[in-house]
Amino acid sequence: MNYFSSPVLNASLLTCLVVVLFLGAGCGESPDRSAAAPVDAESVDLLFHNGQILIVDDAFSIHSVLAVSDGKVVASGGEELLDHYRARKTVDLSGQMLMPGFVDSHTHISGDARRYIDLTDVSSIVEIQSLVRDKAALLGSGEWITGYGWSEDELAEQRKPTRYDLDDAAPDNPVVLTRAGAHSAVASSLALRAANIDADTPDPEGGVIERGATGEPNGIVRERHGLILQLVPPATEAELRRSLAVNLNSLLAKGITSITDAQKTPQDYRRWQSVYAERALPLPRAKLQFEWDDPAAIKTLMREVGDGDDWLAIGPIKIFVDGGFTGPAAYTLKPYRDMPEYRGYLNMAQSKLVKQINEIHDAGLQMGIHAIGDAAIALVVDTLTETLQRNPRQDHRHYLNHFSMRPPQQTMVKMAEQNIHITQQPNFTYTLEGRYAANLDGWRLAHNNPLRSPMDAGITVALSSDILPIGPMVGLYAATTRKGMSGKVYGPDEAITIEEALRGYTLTSAFLNFDEDIKGSLEPGKYADMIVLPADILTVSEEELMALDVIQTYLQGELVYER
Repeated sequence: MNYFSSPVLNASLLTCLVVVLFLGAGCGESPDRSAAAPVDAESVDLLFHNGQILIVDDAFSIHSVLAVSDGKVVASGGEELLDHYRARKTVDLSGQMLMPGFVDSHTHISGDARRYIDLTDVSSIVEIQSLVRDKAALLGSGEWITGYGWSEDELAEQRKPTRYDLDDAAPDNPVVLTRAGAHSAVASSLALRAANIDADTPDPEGGVIERGATGEPNGIVRERHGLILQLVPPATEAELRRSLAVNLNSLLAKGITSITDAQKTPQDYRRWQSVYAERALPLPRAKLQFEWDDPAAIKTLMREVGDGDDWLAIGPIKIFVDGGFTGPAAYTLKPYRDMPEYRGYLNMAQSKLVKQINEIHDAGLQMGIHAIGDAAIALVVDTLTETLQRNPRQDHRHYLNHFSMRPPQQTMVKMAEQNIHITQQPNFTYTLEGRYAANLDGWRLAHNNPLRSPMDAGITVALSSDILPIGPMVGLYAATTRKGMSGKVYGPDEAITIEEALRGYTLTSAFLNFDEDIKGSLEPGKYADMIVLPADILTVSEEELMALDVIQTYLQGELVYER
């Protein structure tokens, strides 16, 4: 398009040129207003104005001016604030929306090896094969190939890939590709052979080896695919650090300014420390959640790093109670659909679970507990209730990760009474629709991933992604519409408002990490971690919400991403 062919665009561009050439400001920025401000005006670094500024305070205020200095919000209000502050730079939002950055309180980010393939956007098995074939050509014969992110629900063939699909693409390479959600994987014949998995191999404890009509494994291993992944040669530390920095930086384009990574080790924390110390790229704030596999190592690290800092710190301890519906392995009160004897299972003996919960609580630590099935949720809540009654602790902020199936009402009453919180992934309603429909029916399917009922019961509910997908807009869409990928609505009585969803994805998620005083809203004194959206997220249509792109991302008032 010739932008100078339109009189309107021509005038707009000429105005912009005047601003750039004569006033020293960029397009979208206003010149320094200090000359127009009163002599006694307070000096600040940044003034944003002429937009809709969503504060996410108690009143859910919307202002038009925001002042920032030393990386923190100073004040917000109407256009009259422009006369009270003298700014180094003034940004004209031109009607766009400024709001707090998203705080993803349950996600998984890691560095990737050279052998890794990102499968989060693949749409067919043919495309998977092409990517595997290209990687095999790059790495050479015999090298392991790994990947993550495929989902049969999003593949044109509407089936899972098999060992034979992978064998066709890379007959000379062992291949293992993890499904989105990380509860299962598909392995090639060479990979299965390396793991000594064949027709005579029994299902491992807590897992399933899927088989064809002849009894031969078809390549899919559910819940215990670590038996294969453990054979993959480790990536170099340099590979992992470089890739981790890139993957963390990419979150800023999605408007995510803070995360809680839900499955790390003390060794992983050392890697993240190096990446944050180097700071080769802008990075979001992060807290890492450890499993209680090596308490001594965790306690040693905690003594060394203490509270960390506002960029990188240790978060809650994670306990992995049951599986998910991609397995399927969620632990349920009643049998699965069309499986009259199957209710999933616990990842550990109940006695061990009770011991861990009590041990971690008594150590004064916070817990984020993975519980998906209604039986798993009820068991965890009953155990936590007994623990808290035995050893009360003010403001423990223990919470459940996922809370996918709606448990009995009495369970939710106990959660509210004991201040047991939730971080949930409403995006699952959208992306895992096919898995839920295959395993649940009736009331359980309609009320899966409940939001309104736990909130009405008095439970604090944060929202997060668990990388399915990681972009917050899908979660906001599903939370407010209750729609799956097919467009079908599930349990409309569990929908929440866009205001409630935004609060859950910002301030409430910050609260889960004891960080509500420094982030999650644009109130005075908090970090100016913010995003700019091209439209009013409170009023856009459903379709526009799903497609809404982040225009800019700021960390402590510094522009770190621009579309």
